Amino acid sequence: MALRRILGVALLCHGVIAQLSGAANAPRRLRGRFLHISDIHPDEFYRVHSSTDEEEACHRGKGPAGVYGAETSDCDTPFALVDATFDWIRDNLKDDIDFVIWTGDSARHDSDEDIPRNQSQVLGTNRWIADKFVDLFRHPEEDQALEVPVVPTLGNNDILPHNILLSGPNPWLQHYTQIWHHFIPEEQRHSFEFGGWFFVEVIPNRLAIFSLNTLYFFDRNAGVDGCASPSEPGYKQMEWLRIQLQFIRQRGMKALLMGHVPPARTDSKRLWDETCWQKYTLWLQQYRDVVVGSLYGHMNIDHFLIQDTHDVELGLASGLSEDTVSTREAMEDELSIESATDYLQELRNGWSKLSPPPTTPAKSASMNDKKPKGGKNKNGRKGGNKKKRRDVWGERYQLSLVGPSIVPNYFPTLRVVEYNITGLEHAPVWADMPKTMPAPNDEKANQKHLDLRDISDYLEAEASKKKPKKKPSKDKKPKNPDLIIPESPSKTTAPGPGYSPQTLSLTGYTQYYANLTYINNVTLSSAAEPEAEPAESWLEWVIKRWRQGKHRGEKPVTKKPQPREFYFEVEYSTFTDKIYKLKDLTVNSYVDLAYRMGQRAKRKDVAEWAEDGEDDEDEAESEDEDSMADGKDEEEWDESEAVGAEKKGKGKGHGKKPDDKKGKKHKKKKGSKQNRAWLHFLKHAFVGTVEKQELKKLD
Repeated sequence: MALRRILGVALLCHGVIAQLSGAANAPRRLRGRFLHISDIHPDEFYRVHSSTDEEEACHRGKGPAGVYGAETSDCDTPFALVDATFDWIRDNLKDDIDFVIWTGDSARHDSDEDIPRNQSQVLGTNRWIADKFVDLFRHPEEDQALEVPVVPTLGNNDILPHNILLSGPNPWLQHYTQIWHHFIPEEQRHSFEFGGWFFVEVIPNRLAIFSLNTLYFFDRNAGVDGCASPSEPGYKQMEWLRIQLQFIRQRGMKALLMGHVPPARTDSKRLWDETCWQKYTLWLQQYRDVVVGSLYGHMNIDHFLIQDTHDVELGLASGLSEDTVSTREAMEDELSIESATDYLQELRNGWSKLSPPPTTPAKSASMNDKKPKGGKNKNGRKGGNKKKRRDVWGERYQLSLVGPSIVPNYFPTLRVVEYNITGLEHAPVWADMPKTMPAPNDEKANQKHLDLRDISDYLEAEASKKKPKKKPSKDKKPKNPDLIIPESPSKTTAPGPGYSPQTLSLTGYTQYYANLTYINNVTLSSAAEPEAEPAESWLEWVIKRWRQGKHRGEKPVTKKPQPREFYFEVEYSTFTDKIYKLKDLTVNSYVDLAYRMGQRAKRKDVAEWAEDGEDDEDEAESEDEDSMADGKDEEEWDESEAVGAEKKGKGKGHGKKPDDKKGKKHKKKKGSKQNRAWLHFLKHAFVGTVEKQELKKLD
């Protein structure tokens, strides 16, 4: 009897162990989520309780620098914040994401004249971050393989001198080929060594991530000259992108583009060389059925860009025209809050001119005008019923999402993006595929496909393809033979996943932040002497080139740091945000949001609204929001406005919920709701570190 019991227990234990072992070795499946992380800027010289003054840069002196960083200052990231961030990703995200997009800048800024950067430091911190990704996502059964693909890209601070990268091959690209050998597929390494660009099939035969080397597009890179001349690396990269996207289309796949420097462009400023912006916008228009979206970093502020294909001029793209190239100045390398606000205001001015989607309430009537009676137009002639085809899916526009940073210029931030995996629930994942591919038998085809070391033969062949002969026009301007316009999708092709919700479309994201004011838990005392000058105003502070942070001039009371437990919490989610009201991350959703933010209220309305207190503001807007938010009430707005309200009231501006003042109704005039969306946007742009009343002053 005892023997039977022993055997029974043994069999039971064996079954449990086998079940657990089977669960641990179960094949990985797609989760429909990926992580976007950017601008880590680790600083090995950061010192806790050091000064945030420009001369000390959190390297020396005594001041408010916390264990996990000096939030709202221009100091870089302490190693403690990097370690804590990766620990949090391991504990909370690792098993729920399909891939990682890492958009560059993993070295400190060259902001301390006493400790100038050198090559060993820049490469050293990049290697350290790369190793942390490898350790985090290492395959449980293959030591040299990753379970989750990580796709990196070069940032302007990942090289020396910063911003300047000469044509490849060069030593910097050789170094990063070695540092990122776990991330760059073997068949793509020639391409990366040549120009710093490559792609990864993160979902085999379904989705490819294209890592663009935006330093060759960057207007501040004095080592290159745009994308018009075939001798320039920017031109070669654009040709590589055109060819590869054509292959992706032929294979029935989709592509997600990523890079460090975004294609930011306003009426007066730009980040990219104009010829590169023109080609990029043209390329995305022609491959709108292939490209899912694009993600960038660099600017540290949470926002988005909308490119208008009506701004494309073939003369500018080919470099034959210089009419408007000089009208836009290069944007500042590092944006202060004021310069960032000016930049965002310029974006807003452009958004006010957008053509809204047909479903936008403000324009639905005019966009869907009824046909004139009798089938006649205004002049009484027949044929008046004919209307120009509407751009129902917003294919005139393109969207770029710019993520905030880990470096705590505001608060450290991560973003988890979700995408539609309908029909892909049991698709093979990246970890299941061999990490090397046999080289094609055709060596020339392989070289054309990978390197673009010599693409002249291929370009000549493409340019000479026979086209229907047209009668030459005497007034027609000469074309640049070096500009090969990509093929557009056929007329029967359905809108791509960037425009119409479908498999692989981006559906939304959740943004996480770490409230360092609460976590650092630094008790400070003012260091100002009685005879000191009056404290500068907030606006005077933000216009300074170097930001000392909101604790400027203060010093810690205790010698020993006493930080609280580190963690990220939800700042906001597009799935539940009641002001953004983004149904998904398709272009039309953002065009609608941008259009609403671009419509300004009358001066009187803005003045009255700006004078209201914070509590009254929330109530005053609730009625006006009803018509926009399908009956959302005041309490729902308050909840969406209280960032981290459930989290112990950490930090200024977080966890506060306005008082419930019943009986007060301040009905707003038309236009105030756009102001509300705009302030909401500004608040998130600076990760909730700027108070509402100060945001109103910046408006």
